Amino acid sequence: MSVLLVEDDPSIALVITAALEAEGFEVTCCDSIAERDRLLARQSFNALVTDVMLTDGDGIETIGAVRAAAPQMPIIILSAQNTLDTAVRASDTGAFEYFPKPFDIDELARTVRQAVGNAEAKGEGDEEAPVAGLPLVGRSAAMQAVYRMITRVLRNDLTVLVLGESGTGKELVAEAIHQLGHRKAGPFVAVNTAAIPAELIESELFGHEKGAFTGAVARHAGKFEQADGGTLFLDEIGDMPLEAQTRLLRALQSGNIRRVGGREEIAVDVRIVAATNKDLAPMIAAGSFREDLFYRLNVVPITLPPLRERADDIPALARHFLQLAAAEGLPRHSLSDDATALLSRQPWRGNVRELRNFIYRLALLAREDRIDIAAIEPMLSGMSLGDDGAGNAGIAPAIEQWWANERPGPGRVYDEALAAFERPLFIAALRETQGNQLKAAQLLGINRNTLRKRLTDLAIDPLILQR
Repeated sequence: MSVLLVEDDPSIALVITAALEAEGFEVTCCDSIAERDRLLARQSFNALVTDVMLTDGDGIETIGAVRAAAPQMPIIILSAQNTLDTAVRASDTGAFEYFPKPFDIDELARTVRQAVGNAEAKGEGDEEAPVAGLPLVGRSAAMQAVYRMITRVLRNDLTVLVLGESGTGKELVAEAIHQLGHRKAGPFVAVNTAAIPAELIESELFGHEKGAFTGAVARHAGKFEQADGGTLFLDEIGDMPLEAQTRLLRALQSGNIRRVGGREEIAVDVRIVAATNKDLAPMIAAGSFREDLFYRLNVVPITLPPLRERADDIPALARHFLQLAAAEGLPRHSLSDDATALLSRQPWRGNVRELRNFIYRLALLAREDRIDIAAIEPMLSGMSLGDDGAGNAGIAPAIEQWWANERPGPGRVYDEALAAFERPLFIAALRETQGNQLKAAQLLGINRNTLRKRLTDLAIDPLILQR
């Protein structure tokens, strides 16, 4: 069995060759596209292993010609340009597998063995240009695993369950699957099941007929119908009521839905991507989440790492968010190396969402075009909680002072702390954004409807905070 290896780094080529020869392959190595094509014209190979950036061009761009000449030869692509864009381009070529550098050499050798054993290409498919504005950012090893899983579901309709802490970007994964997949011409409909009252969730998902309940003055198409031909993203699926879980399971099994108050079965063609930040196993054991629904949703699980486990991505994310902020009308800034290093050392318990909100706040308040560590350190101490808006007291010192003075009793700490700090926190956010509720919600990392509800509950008038 023979393998053609195209790699212009001699040390990497040497290691790969040794690993493949240990697997029993005869390896022919070259370092350019031109030499690759010359060798392919002279003889047949059982597999092609190729780098992307070669001495005379982009290895991916020329894979089409290789595929046309040898449609049954499996191709394994290697790349140091380990972005989602590269992973998608590799997938679009019909490559058997894509390996971002650095990779596990033993895993590569096993994959070549598997590819040769299968001896079939995945199909040519339509060659499409890369999609601009890909929603995910990061080149860490943890994100490479995510990218590879995404590329494996782009050409099929398998149900995907995205797992991860709040703020890790689960909806962005769903958007990427839709935007880059074969359903991209259809609608992408997202619904947060945790934000819908239990008594309305079935109507939101499946729609209702006129007169089905008080207030149903007209027929309403639910999210399943709205997403027909596209992708339906069910966020926070772990918060869905049991009765709604039963109806969702039935819809997934049959491909049909029935509006609330209706009798007609309506066929819908949707790709389901669900997400949760909860551990569903104990919920299943406790009977609050259906086990059969879990197995129906958990066809292809994709786990998003928390930001603390991919701190190498923080500099790129920070630059990305500064660019987004500038595109949305905020002042344009850049970060000094020291400032970037400081951001990379933070825990970011709210993950990418917290980092994004901090960068937007930084873009709004920073006075210099080049943001240095002196501008960031005061903001990292916490958002101002004082009603005077002076910005001198951070969250942590304020809580420590409250704890020392108030001496909360056992069992009352959370409720008393929430009562003490929630109102000034919302006031501070509104003052910083000059009463703009949308920007205040983005700053706090919450839904705008949640912000409005809490403003009403806390008797805060956002109009008096505008300036």
